[in-house]
Amino acid sequence: MCDLSNKRNSYSLSGKTALVTGAGRGIGQAISVVLAGAGADLALCDLEKSWLDETAELVRGAGRRAECFAMNVADWQSVSSGVESVIGTMGRIDVLVNNAGITKDSLLVRMTEEAWDEVLSVNLKGTFAVTRAVAKHMMKQKSGAIVNIASIIGLIGNFGQCNYAASKGGVIAFTKSAARELASRNVRVNEIAPGFIETRMTGQLTEDVRSRMLEAIPMKKFGTPQNVAEVVLFLACEASAYMTGQVLTVSGGMVM
Repeated sequence: MCDLSNKRNSYSLSGKTALVTGAGRGIGQAISVVLAGAGADLALCDLEKSWLDETAELVRGAGRRAECFAMNVADWQSVSSGVESVIGTMGRIDVLVNNAGITKDSLLVRMTEEAWDEVLSVNLKGTFAVTRAVAKHMMKQKSGAIVNIASIIGLIGNFGQCNYAASKGGVIAFTKSAARELASRNVRVNEIAPGFIETRMTGQLTEDVRSRMLEAIPMKKFGTPQNVAEVVLFLACEASAYMTGQVLTVSGGMVM
């Protein structure tokens, strides 16, 4: 017989501290608010500290602590000093969400070296840099949950997004390798691959483009940042304690 008496506690992050990159808006903001709702204190990171004001206000409105840190995930020194500042201010990091990411779309034959390098630096190198810095602390704690945000584009590819697809496919492979290395220290590493999520970007698409995108989604609707954030909470808490190295798609059935 299934005992659900401890279900509420298994989704709690009470007493935990979470670091979220790209926390200033969209999916990163939703993740931060959901984790705060589960009891976590938040170390909010983004390229500019001022971008985090709104998210910090929402987290504090949920009754949790929010501290803001400027961090360029594509810069080794910025990541190193940023993570040390988080540890010095918050005391520990129990959950890491690597959400920071960019796109610079172009057809393969027209894509510039700069567009390739910048997307790979932020999306792939950035995930590695922050994970490496935080993993050292989690290994000493002998506990931690790392959730990387990739994309279904890393699984299926997409027209005009060779750089983005390569970066997110790399993050998926990185997640599986990191999970194997860190498992013995009780540090779990999992991944979410969102599909088409309702953000500022999708809101600017023409009706024709939106219609074609929706046609490819079996559920016939875009996801929301909240949909992604709820799955992050699952992977961050004890409800998923026996999961590591997994990629969960949140795509309305686009990837099955």
